[in-house]
Amino acid sequence: MYAELSDFFYVWLKRTAGLVVPELFTRRLADKESEAVANKTHFQGQKGAAKLANRDYQEKMAGIFAECRRVLKDDGIMTVMFTHKDTGAWDALAMSLMHAGFVITASWPVNTEASGSLHIKDKAAANSTIFLVCRPRLDEGDVTNYWEDVEPLVAKAVRDRIDEFQESGITGVDLYLASFGPALEAFSRHWPLTRGTPAPQPPAKRGSQGDLLDEFDPYAVRPEDALNAARREVKAWRLAQLADRRASRDMDPATAWVALAWDAFRAPQFAYDEGLRLARAVGLDMAQVVGRIAEKKGSDLKLWDSATRVAKGALGPANGSRGMIDALHHAAHTARKQSVEAARDLLEANGLLDDDEFKIALEVMLEVLPPSKTFSGIEADDAVKPAADDFDALEKLRRIVYGDEIGAPRQLSLYEQFDAA
Repeated sequence: MYAELSDFFYVWLKRTAGLVVPELFTRRLADKESEAVANKTHFQGQKGAAKLANRDYQEKMAGIFAECRRVLKDDGIMTVMFTHKDTGAWDALAMSLMHAGFVITASWPVNTEASGSLHIKDKAAANSTIFLVCRPRLDEGDVTNYWEDVEPLVAKAVRDRIDEFQESGITGVDLYLASFGPALEAFSRHWPLTRGTPAPQPPAKRGSQGDLLDEFDPYAVRPEDALNAARREVKAWRLAQLADRRASRDMDPATAWVALAWDAFRAPQFAYDEGLRLARAVGLDMAQVVGRIAEKKGSDLKLWDSATRVAKGALGPANGSRGMIDALHHAAHTARKQSVEAARDLLEANGLLDDDEFKIALEVMLEVLPPSKTFSGIEADDAVKPAADDFDALEKLRRIVYGDEIGAPRQLSLYEQFDAA
């Protein structure tokens, strides 16, 4: 909370700058009530404190943007810098902008975080900030558009830019965040929106009272709908990029979710809500995730490697009937504890040795799992070491069993270039 951090400086500025502009330093400490931030402690003891905090944040942001619109000329431009992994924060920002009378006309991702920054090291953190170019909406917005007509335009806007983003070196969670810009551009240009077909009511979160504050409107459309559409486009794009085979069509939801989670977050632990949104993008129920391939730790999810799943009795059938991630983990664990030959025999016994779906899953996972020291020359951090051990086993399996059929993981070429340099 910035206002709380400001207290340290406020008391000293009051003794210096306060002598010049005393009217700005009339308080004992910094003003915390006027800060535009979702701070649920301001609503402590009230029902739905988190929801009230979010609403307070959105209302204050709308007031700020409304004042920006008032003082801005009709041909003026306002640029907003924003980044957040939580789709809900983006939804609140976009709603505030549109209610204030702005339309988003362009967006640019800019790398703003140092790669060695300690506050993002070993975390599923974003490295970039999105710059949103906003202009005043000059039309009255009386014509209501339908989401069913606008959704394909949002998807196309993302497809038209995603190649550019990736070629610019934007990867992982930043690729998803970068796609939010063009999605909101298309969305805001067609605001206001409604649904022609009512949406099903989402299931209530267990123990949550915040949702009781707002009555569900099946015809309402929010920026979050555009962000979910963007996420689906990035999902399809990345799966197609990760394998030479037909990965996006032939990969089951559970395996696709694990692959995309590693691809996006580059860490075994990440926010549960982001894992949930990714699950929705691939058509996976979270009941198939928690307790099977990951555990919930507070507000986070932590992916399990093959050894952890075996220890917890969470592995599904070795034939991959519940998902090829089970077959991959059976093979990896067998190779780690016994030998690659034993893993090969396991695959053959379950009819997977020549199975195309298994080969696709193997190829994709070798592109997203953290490489082991055996093949990269760099010792994996403790947080990713279990997953790197799976990579080690699966890469040995690929080289011995599928060397003539599945090419080496492209990510290893980065380490080869490093060694050559």
